[in-house]
Amino acid sequence: MKNYIFIILLCLIFTSCKKELSFENETFEEKSTIPCKNDCPKITIEVPIAKNGRVISDSINKRVFAVIKEIVFFEEDSVKVDDYKSLAKSFIASYEEMRQKFPEDTFGWEAKIIGDVEFQSEDILNLKIDHYTFTGGAHGYQGYRSLLFNAKTGKAINNNQLFKNEKEFKAFAEKTFRNKYKIPEKANINATGLMFENDKFQLPQNIFYTAEGLLLYYNSYEAASYADGPKEIIFPYEEVKKYLNFQ
Repeated sequence: MKNYIFIILLCLIFTSCKKELSFENETFEEKSTIPCKNDCPKITIEVPIAKNGRVISDSINKRVFAVIKEIVFFEEDSVKVDDYKSLAKSFIASYEEMRQKFPEDTFGWEAKIIGDVEFQSEDILNLKIDHYTFTGGAHGYQGYRSLLFNAKTGKAINNNQLFKNEKEFKAFAEKTFRNKYKIPEKANINATGLMFENDKFQLPQNIFYTAEGLLLYYNSYEAASYADGPKEIIFPYEEVKKYLNFQ
């Protein structure tokens, strides 16, 4: 009888391990309790939570949380924030602390984070974080973050791990970038008003796998001014597969 129970338990464990990775969206919202008429401070976080495959899911969920925390956490590091609910509360708490210090200021803080599964294959998983924050000033800031994972292990993949030879791919990408944005081949990369650091073309901080191809996405201020907006180029996979470690 004991052997029979043991076999059943083994089957259950094996079955649970074989479940495919899936995601369920969860939403977290907080608003300030300080009375207001317009632009009332609020934060909304909509995030895909990885389910099944416990080790893989935990790795993915921890990484996603860490990145979102980077975007909206303004308190001291000693403040305990280890889940989305406490993170949302901390954003509002930061606003209310600022309001106490500067009661005459009427601006309202806002944060909106929307996460989604951009791409998923046997080898690679790409989550996209669309984020907007406003904490005073002339305008807020909107941008995208690309989070890449090994689909089999859940470990994060850095941009430099994407390519067999990053230097070769960068040279290839620069030619395409110059052609799209009409920058002469022998001219300085910033000749038309761009803002690449040290006047040298660089790959963006965020690279996406999409249904259409590999997307290089430069957020505002990364390669151009806020007024000029983000820059992007997309490559069909057939064009770039020889450079990629993951398909």
